[in-house]
Amino acid sequence: MNRQQLVNQIKQKKSFLCVGLDTDISLIPSFLLDFADPVFEFNKRIIDATHDLCVAYKPNSAFYESRGIAGWQSLIMTSQHIPKTCLGLIDAKRGDIGNTSTMYAKAFFDKESSGMSFDAITVAPYMGIDSVKPFLEFEGKWVVLLALTSNEGGKNFQFLTTGEQRLFETVIDTANTWAGNDRIMYVVGATRSEEFINIRKHAPDHFLLVPGIGAQGGSLQEVAKFGINNDCGLLVNSSRSIIYASRGEDFAEKAREEALKLQQEMSHILEENNLI
Repeated sequence: MNRQQLVNQIKQKKSFLCVGLDTDISLIPSFLLDFADPVFEFNKRIIDATHDLCVAYKPNSAFYESRGIAGWQSLIMTSQHIPKTCLGLIDAKRGDIGNTSTMYAKAFFDKESSGMSFDAITVAPYMGIDSVKPFLEFEGKWVVLLALTSNEGGKNFQFLTTGEQRLFETVIDTANTWAGNDRIMYVVGATRSEEFINIRKHAPDHFLLVPGIGAQGGSLQEVAKFGINNDCGLLVNSSRSIIYASRGEDFAEKAREEALKLQQEMSHILEENNLI
């Protein structure tokens, strides 16, 4: 999915919602354990119930890797079930150099190699362009760089000053020289809403992946107030509050209800900003 296709989906669906598939087998409804692949069955039903309300899905690879071969198979099948009308974003937070990054890219981008062909991947930029370039060499794929995260420990490094600005701002300015806003996005935590004004000074036209809405306490209204741009420029992620809205057989219906609440709020925001 390229940038214009993503913008078109946002306008058509009146939504900039990303549903996080952080699927923990110990938290899914127990009746699913009778299926051959309980995790995929859970994800499949979530996707089928919500795909018209969101523009992206974001599996977190750790939840799948932790289960070994079975987990990888669940992830492969999940990646293949994400419809083409939604951005498939793997939250893998890889960050290494040379051939290692190339192999990570093949794992998540090269369907012939691994069975997976995600549209985008999260990458840690600490090792510089060496750790990012191999992902950008896959034509049409997005790199989503960690810029300003919502966890408390993010303050350990991200706010350190480098010259006249802070490290996360230097990361953005530097990465802007590696590729355009049609290939790079940035992760900015929703609980840092007061920083979105500064983020937009450095990345006015880029898409921002924004975790932290819902269970983590971030405010959608605050994020939109300071972070929206002329193309919306936001992918706001919600995971637990949607996928674990119910532990019963109605879990998919309840997930849809929660996604619909966010979609309706997003629709109003887009209308207020004359984007639809």
